[in-house]
Amino acid sequence: MQCIVDDILSKCVPGHVNLFYCFGGIVLVCFLLQVGSGLALTVYYRPTVVEAYMSVYYILLDVNSGWLIRSIHRCGSSLLVLFLILHISRVYLTAGFKKPRELTWITGVLLAIISVSYGVTGYSLVWDQLAYWACKIVTSVPEALDDIGGGIGKVLVRILRGGLSVSQITLTRFYCAHTLILPLVSLSLILLHFGMIRKQGISGPL
Repeated sequence: MQCIVDDILSKCVPGHVNLFYCFGGIVLVCFLLQVGSGLALTVYYRPTVVEAYMSVYYILLDVNSGWLIRSIHRCGSSLLVLFLILHISRVYLTAGFKKPRELTWITGVLLAIISVSYGVTGYSLVWDQLAYWACKIVTSVPEALDDIGGGIGKVLVRILRGGLSVSQITLTRFYCAHTLILPLVSLSLILLHFGMIRKQGISGPL
């Protein structure tokens, strides 16, 4: 443990690093806030088409500080995406994706895609009219692939929905993806992403 601490403290911050290089760290802080507030919400949330909306309503009105936790989770997701866009823009404009940091860039792009997937799956968990129709529209997008041929679009739609229509199975799949699958994939990519940054150092200026 002492070796790890010594290794962390022995690293010096390059002179060219300024406020614009902090967006990645801010994204990580936002992600940790999302994890903490999300775990707190799962204590009272019920992932069923009958009880989902009322459980969110209960969290907002009856649970102690429930409105605050839900607000942190909801607004935090927007902040995460905002700083993620700023971080990606900074890396691109300063050519931080070039050799030898190609793999770091790829893991970052994958994390960005997963962040969008969090929004898609989480938005539907409220299961009100807006969430239901959003879920229906999002899961029908792969049908456009049928124009290419092969019927792969309909197959993807059935995989996402768990059937021909949006139902309890769809909500269960979105809940599993939002609370289990995506966090595990995110954790793996984050460790890989920061591990490579740790090894290669922060990219220099143009």
